[in-house]
Amino acid sequence: MENLLNTIRNNIEDVLKKEDVIVDSIAFEKEGKYNFLRIVLDAANGIDLDTIVKATNIINPILDKLDLIEEEYILDVLSKERGN
Repeated sequence: MENLLNTIRNNIEDVLKKEDVIVDSIAFEKEGKYNFLRIVLDAANGIDLDTIVKATNIINPILDKLDLIEEEYILDVLSKERGN
């Protein structure tokens, strides 16, 4: 699984860097009967919802083209939490 996640990271990281977005972490997790591919993003000044949507629209076609995950999953793109 780690090789799979590294492959995903390698394929999305450079594209997202052009948008000033950093890939913080990637995980494939099962919750109940659902699988989630969670991609946590960050940026120098934090990330707003519009940037998450834009990043998701960049990531989704890359994942579709790679077609690395056999199981059904939900793509969950989110921002890194920031403390107060």
